[in-house]
Amino acid sequence: MRARLAILLAQQTVLLRAIVMQNKPPEMLALSPKGTVPVLVLEEKSKKIVIDESLDIMLWALKLNDPENLLYSQDADALAQMLQVINENDEDFKPKLEQYKRAKRFHGNDEEQCRLLCEPFIQRLEHRLAQDEFLMGPTPSLLDYALLPFIRQFSRVNRQLYLQGPYTHLQRWLNHHLQSRLFSKAMLKYPLWLDNYDECIFGI
Repeated sequence: MRARLAILLAQQTVLLRAIVMQNKPPEMLALSPKGTVPVLVLEEKSKKIVIDESLDIMLWALKLNDPENLLYSQDADALAQMLQVINENDEDFKPKLEQYKRAKRFHGNDEEQCRLLCEPFIQRLEHRLAQDEFLMGPTPSLLDYALLPFIRQFSRVNRQLYLQGPYTHLQRWLNHHLQSRLFSKAMLKYPLWLDNYDECIFGI
């Protein structure tokens, strides 16, 4: 989702091949053997360049064009600060979130313990959003869109507990994004490429 968001925000256009992870095309695995999505393939001077990390795709798109100044270019330290929090999300919070989701799905007796492991990161975001409307300041940033898919997942694991939790600023922030046209556009489902080998145009 975050790669799609960045492509839309950067006003870029790509050919999209939608797949399901249970049926990975050989063409994709040949380009990116690790077998995860998204995979962006660029052709420069008859040479293929593969970018297969969502954050790297976000940075590629926004360095091409950043009309909403999501990289906070006026602040020399902003990008490093954003990448630090994104790394914390990807390396620490995301695995704990997966444990929490799994515990809920399989009715594990450690669901509450798994949720509590997620809480410190969520609390730090709540603290940030108590200071400003968005995670880096008064306007959206790369950080907001890079974290959005994972905070959305957290909010859906145990909806009642999330809504009853002391996260009024986070709830406002998440609702703002989920109700936007941008989010609806990023979440649009496309025909599966392996069904008819039709490529769809995505972006702008």
